[in-house]
Amino acid sequence: MVQSISRKGDCWDNAVAESFFATLEHELLAGNVFDSHRDANAAIYEFIEHWYNPERQHSTLQYLSPQQYELQLRRMARAAQTLCP
Repeated sequence: MVQSISRKGDCWDNAVAESFFATLEHELLAGNVFDSHRDANAAIYEFIEHWYNPERQHSTLQYLSPQQYELQLRRMARAAQTLCP
């Protein structure tokens, strides 16, 4: 059995996951050797939580970071609820 990252019937979900892992490999892992599993986990956590999500701009997200894009979606949802109670 092989785990899938995509939703059933949506082949484009996997493209986003593949893009993330390619970025992780290219921007963090390539050329780095970690002393321990713990060090590798810490580096990956720092990359995701302190760089990739809050800072790194994505063309598929209108050149916003994932956190900025999510905030924008939440604001739009709140505005829509206000207009259509």
